[in-house]
Amino acid sequence: MYLSRTMANENEKPLQTTSFVVHATRGVIRDQKTRRLAMVIVLAAALVLLIAGLTILAPFLNPHEHPWRVIVFWLVCIWLTFTAMLLAVFDLLAVRLEARRAERRLREQIARSTSSS
Repeated sequence: MYLSRTMANENEKPLQTTSFVVHATRGVIRDQKTRRLAMVIVLAAALVLLIAGLTILAPFLNPHEHPWRVIVFWLVCIWLTFTAMLLAVFDLLAVRLEARRAERRLREQIARSTSSS
């Protein structure tokens, strides 16, 4: 049993982190529901961090005692917000593109139906 698992594992290609991240990102970007869910999750995480930073984590994030903690904390908050913003802009562009394609298909259908009548 162990030998067969070992031989099967030797024949498999090792999972490369970069390849996995690229494919996962493509999946998130291409699917509208997944993209919007990712936006909600990222914005919720940024909001939770912001609220926690101003209340619970305030002693931990004292800028006079721990300046690097504050810098890293705010960089993470900014990164999450920027990621959500980029996803929103991409979603807007994708929706506009799909609307243009639908309008073009509708115009072609109308043109075909009026020319055949």
